[in-house]
Amino acid sequence: MAGIFGKLKDKLSKTRQGLVDRIEQVFTGASKIDDDLYEELEEILIQADVGVSTSLELVEMLRETVKERKISDPKDLQEVMKEQITGKLGEKSELRLSDSKPTVYLIVGVNGVGKTTTIGKLAKHLQEGGKKVLLAAGDTFRAAAIEQLEVWGERAGAEVIKQTEGADPAAVVYDAVQAAKSRAVDFLLIDTAGRLHNKVNLMNELAKIKRVVEREIADAPHEVLLVLDATTGQNAIQQVKLFQEVANVSGIVLTKLDGTAKGGVVIGIQGETRVPVKLIGIGEGIDDLKAFEPQEFAEALFV
Repeated sequence: MAGIFGKLKDKLSKTRQGLVDRIEQVFTGASKIDDDLYEELEEILIQADVGVSTSLELVEMLRETVKERKISDPKDLQEVMKEQITGKLGEKSELRLSDSKPTVYLIVGVNGVGKTTTIGKLAKHLQEGGKKVLLAAGDTFRAAAIEQLEVWGERAGAEVIKQTEGADPAAVVYDAVQAAKSRAVDFLLIDTAGRLHNKVNLMNELAKIKRVVEREIADAPHEVLLVLDATTGQNAIQQVKLFQEVANVSGIVLTKLDGTAKGGVVIGIQGETRVPVKLIGIGEGIDDLKAFEPQEFAEALFV
């Protein structure tokens, strides 16, 4: 665990500099706790992509705590902020598992967020316990998407069910579901095309895929995982809200946390959407997809 924590601490260095270090500077540089301090703190939180409403809420909570505990020294506020941010991150949310095979995860998100890469990493992660994983190449629109998934499937040791480019994604998913059931695999991971909120036909296609899965396996999909790129900051929160309307997203996979100062978006996602972050990507390696541990994340930020 110490090794994982050390790696997370290292990977979050940019977010720590953009958020926690700046907060600390406000508290150590202030001579008293006043409106100027609260306004500066609010600005830092918003700039760090925590989200406007979550930032305002955190500052208001800080004001109330200062009154309740009769805090007068600004330097004592750092620990209070750590408490509040940890609280906003919520409890750990595990990936759901089906009582019977297969457990089906539908992976959604816009192009360029690392969706296919995430599926490969997740397949590797799930197979570590000796489980069998099958991949469905449901992104039949993007050029080379099928080949990319096959490359990741090979790395992870998972077979890919596919058709030709331009085929009906729902038909691919149907084939994959039948294969998963007949082979008694433990997990079926379904790739989907990058969906944009203004592409009604693509959103309809996603709904069609869900209907196929639901018809063939009564309680599936067991997770609808939305892959988000942490470097997009506030835009990630908007994507959650848009996909939630269409796909009933059950969990978030936040990628590229290691390369951004916008990691504060994790707090905003938890605070503004109530959709739990379940997995985080902290590097390009196949083993760099980790279960999101809110307490550990907060410790790595404020260490």
